[in-house]
Amino acid sequence: MNQPASAYTAHETAVIDEGCTIGEGTKIWHFSHIMSDCVIGKRCNIGQNVVISPGVVLGENVKIQNNVSVYTGVVCEDDVFLGPSMVFTNVLNPRSAINRRGEYQKTLVQKGASIGANATVVCGHTIGAYALIGAGAVVTKDVPPYALVYGNPSKQHGWVSEAGHKLAFDGMNEAICPETGEKYKIENNQVTKSSIQID
Repeated sequence: MNQPASAYTAHETAVIDEGCTIGEGTKIWHFSHIMSDCVIGKRCNIGQNVVISPGVVLGENVKIQNNVSVYTGVVCEDDVFLGPSMVFTNVLNPRSAINRRGEYQKTLVQKGASIGANATVVCGHTIGAYALIGAGAVVTKDVPPYALVYGNPSKQHGWVSEAGHKLAFDGMNEAICPETGEKYKIENNQVTKSSIQID
């Protein structure tokens, strides 16, 4: 370890390999395996039976639910949510008899994105900031920021706010999050959040 174990909490059944950096306030639950050279930010919550492969990078406040596999090549930015039993891949054409460790593809999950239970993210793609991936989705291409996608293969079915609510854009191409009152605008099929908040 590169920091004292007291900086984070790990269940006695968790396995944490040498060379990891784990941020203060992070919790690692039963039977999880944190492999070598991972970088895990502050205040993360890593559920039961999670595997985090060598070299994975997690930002701050990343929440990983039970039975998730995060393979080498994955980077999750701050505030990412990974639902139960979702999985990443890191090779496009795996074969048992062929070692393709030098061909791992990169996958980036940007700030605030959520990936639902049992979803699969095929490697080599970017999940945009605050995107919401539905349960069971199979993601085979890049997902724009704020996009709502689901299905197999996944398709976009609208846009969501940073709080995760579906946005209804009006004739002025504006929408308001019903929970936060934050205002969003869509132009050229891209969503941005306004600095104006509706009370």
